[in-house]
Amino acid sequence: MTNLSTSASTSFRGRRFVGRLVAAVLLLIVLVAGVWLEREALLQGAADLWTVSDPVTPSDVVVVLPDDDRRLTRLFVAAELYKKGLVTKVLVSRVSAKRHERLLAIPGGSEFDRVMLQRLAVPDADIETFGQGNVNMKEQAVALRDWANGHDISSMVIATELFASRRTRRTFNRAFSGSSVRVKVLAFEPDYTRADWWKTDEGMIAFDKEVMKYLYYRFKY
Repeated sequence: MTNLSTSASTSFRGRRFVGRLVAAVLLLIVLVAGVWLEREALLQGAADLWTVSDPVTPSDVVVVLPDDDRRLTRLFVAAELYKKGLVTKVLVSRVSAKRHERLLAIPGGSEFDRVMLQRLAVPDADIETFGQGNVNMKEQAVALRDWANGHDISSMVIATELFASRRTRRTFNRAFSGSSVRVKVLAFEPDYTRADWWKTDEGMIAFDKEVMKYLYYRFKY
């Protein structure tokens, strides 16, 4: 009787374990299916949560940060703000021309930015530079603060892409802590948008890269 009772108990525990395992697998399948069906809403929500952007009101200057991939787009956005009368000057980071630009004797670095802005109908008198060979965003923020300290301005706009906006705001807010100058970040949509960023390689790479950069900046700065 004891052996039969033990065998029955073992069999019952085995069936109960299998039942729980099946239930867990089914629950996991339901959760995965739900995430898959709602993936677009979730990914759009992720973009909305990550992106920060301030309302653009009239400011003294718009700042164009150097970026090889998004350089032209940032210049176009800055020129548009100028032509709409939302800023009175365009400020570009002073960076040197690259080796191939010097060899080909073509405008490079901040000189390229100045030439492009002039072609976009921004007068040369309203284009200024700041810093000296700024390497990363932290150096650009410090250089911009130093420039602002020597000029009579109260507010500035920094135009950047969707996913770079959070790192930009944090970096410049920290650099301008205690300053009376208000820094506003304008997040614009490049070739991808909040609604479809995960559908392009560019959007996926930009999101992954900026999350890693943001974490790196939080750790280092």
